[in-house]
Amino acid sequence: MKEAIIRIFRENGCLKPSEIAARLGCGEEIVKTQIAELESDKIITGYQVLMNEAVLPQSGVMAVIEVKVRPEREGGFDKIAKRLGKFPEVHSLYLMSGGYDLQLVIRGDSLQEIATFVARKLATIDGVISTTTHFLLKKYKEAGVLFEEEDEYERLKVSP
Repeated sequence: MKEAIIRIFRENGCLKPSEIAARLGCGEEIVKTQIAELESDKIITGYQVLMNEAVLPQSGVMAVIEVKVRPEREGGFDKIAKRLGKFPEVHSLYLMSGGYDLQLVIRGDSLQEIATFVARKLATIDGVISTTTHFLLKKYKEAGVLFEEEDEYERLKVSP
């Protein structure tokens, strides 16, 4: 039951317990109890709305920052990641395999605000070896949702 609820929430996190119950063919109270357990077990940790920020009047700027770090003796990557995660500018934070160690997704009001974060906060942390910043220019798809409708295929008209 919990796995089915998780699957449904991955598709649409806005569904009400009554709608989930109807999909699963069970009672609404059962679904509410299962959701409460998923929340108390920290499996469901929050709910978010996906927005097409390109159409908002003040959308701000997002950047992906690759960070190479020197792992700490007692905490490895976890200790520095916890420190970085406390910054309000950090939207998401991941441990990565490959050419860098941590990936941060940063939100700011301007390019300058993100540049200031990198120069004054991120780069000055002991253990940060290097950073590479990539600014997001356009969002096409997020969390399985396409933000632009596909153009309908239209056959070329043939004239005599």
